Amino acid sequence: MAELRTARLVLRGWREADLEPWAAMNADPEVRAYFPDVLTREQSEASVAAFQADLDERGWGWWAVEVLATGEFIGFTGLDPVDEDMPFTGVEAGWRLARPAWGYGYATEAATAALAFGFASLELPEILAVTAATNLRSQAVMRRIGMTYDPADDFDDPTVPDGPLRRSVVYRMPAERQRALGR
Repeated sequence: MAELRTARLVLRGWREADLEPWAAMNADPEVRAYFPDVLTREQSEASVAAFQADLDERGWGWWAVEVLATGEFIGFTGLDPVDEDMPFTGVEAGWRLARPAWGYGYATEAATAALAFGFASLELPEILAVTAATNLRSQAVMRRIGMTYDPADDFDDPTVPDGPLRRSVVYRMPAERQRALGR
């Protein structure tokens, strides 16, 4: 399994000690504001098991994110194949951090590392990022990491119930753009 390091972060496999802070994050309505629901502890535990299974099986996926200087678990970042029920295919980048980790540039730093891995190690032709149209903070990260938006890609997420979170946007980063940015 690949472990990624940045100046301040480690993107690594999941540990048993990650479960409590991960479950707390997923139970936080503010962290889950752009998802239909918060998660129960059991749902959080199942997601960690699935994330680690993917990392073990293919060597990449949703990595746990740890602050290098302190060893503190702060969330997750990574790459994952787009779900089959989406109106497009490819590999998606994503991130979710605990509220105390917001505002320090960690999402941008971790996402940049995940993109670099996807292009250099997996030789992906393109990486996508998807979020609710109302999630402006996540879209700001997408722009900071060099992704571009085309309104023609907007769609109603079939996995989200009708309501304000269903309309979604797609940002894209082709490999050529990543190379042009020198990352």
